[in-house]
Amino acid sequence: MRHNKTGRRLGRNSSHRKAMLRNMVTSLLDNERITTTDARAKEVRKIAEKMITLGKRGDLHARRQAMSVIFDKKVVGKLFERLAPRYQERNGGYTRIIKVGSRQGDNAPMSIIEFVEADKAAE
Repeated sequence: MRHNKTGRRLGRNSSHRKAMLRNMVTSLLDNERITTTDARAKEVRKIAEKMITLGKRGDLHARRQAMSVIFDKKVVGKLFERLAPRYQERNGGYTRIIKVGSRQGDNAPMSIIEFVEADKAAE
């Protein structure tokens, strides 16, 4: 039984799951929108929101903590210089998940995960 065990296993062992989620968070922070399955989007949301919160703190320790999750130094720079200041007045809820139907091959439920206020920042 999995009582009090948080997080989805996503059909992978722990090291593969961790690497996959880190890759997805890096892509989300870089592109500000990715398309994936519902379960993966919900797991990515947890990590991405923690990264934005670290970016809002903005100190050296927060930057090093972000570097332990995000693979690309340029993406960490973008997080701390452009993304985090955008959400300085917001207390959580930095991402949204939009359901977009099912994948054609295996009928898996698909979603788009994106940052809120991304359209305002583009203007």
